[in-house]
Amino acid sequence: VTGTNGKTTTCRMLAHIMKAAGHVVGMTTTDGVYIDGHLTVKGDMTGPTSAQIVLRDPDVDMTVMETARGGIVRSGLGYSSSSVAACLNVTSDHLGLRGVDTLEQLAQVKRVVVESATDTVVLNADDLLCLEMADYTHADKLCYVTLDPTHALVKEHIRADGMALVLEQGINGEMITIYDKGAHIPLLWTHLIPATVEGKAVHNVQNAMFAAAMAYAMGKSLENIRHGLLTFNTTFFQAPGRMNVFDEHPFKVILDYAHNPAAIGAMCQLSDRLDVAGRRVCVISSPGDRRDEDVSALASAAAGHFDHYICKADDNRRGRGDVEIPEMIRNQLIAEGVDKSAVEVIADEKASVAHALEFCDAGDLLVVFGDDITRCWKQIIHFKTDGSGREIESQKEDSKEDTEVVEHFELADGQSLIRDERGVR
Repeated sequence: VTGTNGKTTTCRMLAHIMKAAGHVVGMTTTDGVYIDGHLTVKGDMTGPTSAQIVLRDPDVDMTVMETARGGIVRSGLGYSSSSVAACLNVTSDHLGLRGVDTLEQLAQVKRVVVESATDTVVLNADDLLCLEMADYTHADKLCYVTLDPTHALVKEHIRADGMALVLEQGINGEMITIYDKGAHIPLLWTHLIPATVEGKAVHNVQNAMFAAAMAYAMGKSLENIRHGLLTFNTTFFQAPGRMNVFDEHPFKVILDYAHNPAAIGAMCQLSDRLDVAGRRVCVISSPGDRRDEDVSALASAAAGHFDHYICKADDNRRGRGDVEIPEMIRNQLIAEGVDKSAVEVIADEKASVAHALEFCDAGDLLVVFGDDITRCWKQIIHFKTDGSGREIESQKEDSKEDTEVVEHFELADGQSLIRDERGVR
């Protein structure tokens, strides 16, 4: 599975379908290597080395591999061929790195994954750069995925007995539909898939369609595909950093790893579709190794979708100054018409998330575009409020990284003496 956005979620969905169908799945993602659902190697494992880890495991009978641009440019694929390959999209990210400067060059790199497939290639018919990859595939079958039921090319493909997954409007909502060899097969209503937030998260509707298309191409039954999608959700434990929703505060919090304009735009669309009684607040950043124009485009994608913005930097500045990225985002937001009073700069991620949680009232929506996902999630779930959304000072919970006080003494002159793991002070 390759593409700019959605790779990790699509891989997790597909692996979940395959495990439910009885396979021992080896999966590689940006989070690590998983064997039969268990994390065995932690870290960004989307290159050839991680592919060889799962392919050499004797217990694995099905592999689902997230394949990123960096590994391909650096060392290739790590395998010679695959049964099924998919390209989800090609949008601006990582441009200007390792000789890849344009979207067309990025598409050429990602096309290597498509060229490796022998059985079926699954392509996004709504993305022109993905469509063009069809001319380079040697696979036996070609499957298109589209959110547009009037797509002219897909219509011709279906009439020629081709395979396609189409999002169709029905009396009860939107239906994911499979077309194959002239057959019309309704698969599942999108609002029934937990990961789509009742169909409002359109990007996850598309990810689910790709996972279903790949599973169908590998011969899985409709029942297995439906069951897999119906039982997959975006909790922190099943999909860390991918649209994790926390509903136990008086306000709703969504944590997501979106870090490029297209991903930010998808989350903004979700925010717009959600029913929010109060304000929409976001904590936003961009990786420091992106071009200035990419940082500006990210800020432009978020402009106008939130009532308040808190601009931060990632822990690893990647060559940028401490406040350089958040200041760039702030300036671009203001240039896009956002009021100065609605934009704050708090460079430190931990401090910015803490401030955002304290800022929110009952009925608000807070979207955190996080970098250190685990730390952000701990801050979110440990935050305590008085019911109105305001933090309770006496009930703050320290995270595991905080120091535990062992002894506390009140001295005669009113001062305190504390002994903990760092000593006495």
